[in-house]
Amino acid sequence: MVCLDVDGTIVNHDGHMSEAVKEAGRAVVADGHTVVIATGRSLPATLPVIELFGIEHGYAVCSNGGVTLRVDRSLEDGYEVLDRRIFDPAPALEALSERLPTAKFAIETSAGTFLSTERFEDMSFGLSAQPVSFRQMKDAQAVRLVVNSTDSTAQEFARAVEDIGLHGVTYAVGWSAWLDVSAAGVTKASSLNTLREQMGIPQEETVAVGDGRNDIEMLRWAGRGVAMGQAVDEVVDAADEVTADVDNDGLVPVLRSLLG
Repeated sequence: MVCLDVDGTIVNHDGHMSEAVKEAGRAVVADGHTVVIATGRSLPATLPVIELFGIEHGYAVCSNGGVTLRVDRSLEDGYEVLDRRIFDPAPALEALSERLPTAKFAIETSAGTFLSTERFEDMSFGLSAQPVSFRQMKDAQAVRLVVNSTDSTAQEFARAVEDIGLHGVTYAVGWSAWLDVSAAGVTKASSLNTLREQMGIPQEETVAVGDGRNDIEMLRWAGRGVAMGQAVDEVVDAADEVTADVDNDGLVPVLRSLLG
């Protein structure tokens, strides 16, 4: 079971997948390994990566564990959603808006749509967000709450989130002043472990590769956790080994090491 982060691992921070990564990914799929895309991206933004890797039957964990899907090209849409982990975003929204008054917010809803405050769009959404009032956003059922602040450094943002002391949610601060909030206890690792158990794959036969703070649990969980070369120290500390950075195709030697 090969669990791969997308941004900063499979693709660079411009969203580009190199030919070497694509070829190595397809080779691992063809070799019979279960490749699971594990990403903070929403489902629509994950589907192109699945296609480029040539995964016709398999699984993906999207929205940092909030959505799990089964890939099957024989289905009408090419996939089916197995699980959505839903939570009430109102308490987190209230606390965050008070502490970070200039922040922008978006919610991935239980229906798979996005609601946002004005002018908040991101590639990871995979579809256009619908601008709504803050009150409407608080009333939604969420699988992911996304917060972005251009007035804070990543470190300041992390301190602000820590000071708030969010309860009932799991959060990961990314490369910039960016926050993803999921349901309590939901991470990439928790959803991947559910899949692992369902497929009967031994823990020691799991490999995970990632670069972000939202990959820390996944790297600790995997039998072999690999951090990308550009990862920050706390991500590296969670891994068993470190490969080259994304701009030097660090994922490629890891994938090639799995080929028979």
